[in-house]
Amino acid sequence: MRERASDGQRVVVGIAGEPGAGKSTLAAELAAILGSESVVLPMDGFHLPQRRLVELGRRDRMGAPDTFDVAAFVRVLGAIRDDSDEVAAPSFDRDIEEPVPAAIRITPAHRIVVVEGNYLLHDRDGWEQARALLDLVAFVRLDPRIRLERLIARHVAHGKTPDAARAWATGPDETNAALIRAGADRADLVLAVD
Repeated sequence: MRERASDGQRVVVGIAGEPGAGKSTLAAELAAILGSESVVLPMDGFHLPQRRLVELGRRDRMGAPDTFDVAAFVRVLGAIRDDSDEVAAPSFDRDIEEPVPAAIRITPAHRIVVVEGNYLLHDRDGWEQARALLDLVAFVRLDPRIRLERLIARHVAHGKTPDAARAWATGPDETNAALIRAGADRADLVLAVD
């Protein structure tokens, strides 16, 4: 990666995995190791706003592939690959479960972009375009029991009751996790973490 970036070419690395697998933590750690020439782009910033999810009747399955603005995600990845100017991208506020427009700035100085998200390896509904814009994608695999515990704890930390957190983690999150696991064989490498 560093060699390509030092040759002037921007490198775009994907970290995919199920909800609660540790993608965000791994992406942040990788960017910290790589230093100031790297930046993290979380796919979560491309969640559709809550109001739009309600209008579409999808709020009860937020996190499913069709609850994101995949076209905007692909446009941003394309602009990053184009590497001709600064790119603004949204982040995501977990406390209010809303995207935050233009919160991330990817500048020409960022030669390595670490993209993390659930559907980087999904092969339908526009998501397949994302994979083609990534140089390398790693799939993060974590023991399912540990992943579930961490996911429930995260939901509780962001305001859900323990019962609501468990219901969401074993309901919509687990439905999405099964879909995400199905794409693991499209990864360039699988990282078993603990």
